[in-house]
Amino acid sequence: MTKATTGKRVKAYVLIETAAGKAKVVKKSLSKIKSGPSTMIHLDGITGPFDFIAIVEGPNLDAVGRLVTDGIGAIDGVTRTTTCVAVSIG
Repeated sequence: MTKATTGKRVKAYVLIETAAGKAKVVKKSLSKIKSGPSTMIHLDGITGPFDFIAIVEGPNLDAVGRLVTDGIGAIDGVTRTTTCVAVSIG
């Protein structure tokens, strides 16, 4: 296991799809997710194949993954998530 650079956090965009008619209930549940090592810093409703996009941050990729799988993905009504990790280009 490698040591992360001090102050460097992993940022990811999480696309969230909900079951038909569940968007309002899912939004309410998403707003109740407790912050831990990782946190959801922003949530928007969107159009297209997904219903929400969340910006999440954490100390490492594993922590972000736990937030997505144990927090967001476990919500009743969430049918699929797609996580896009932000990278530095250049």
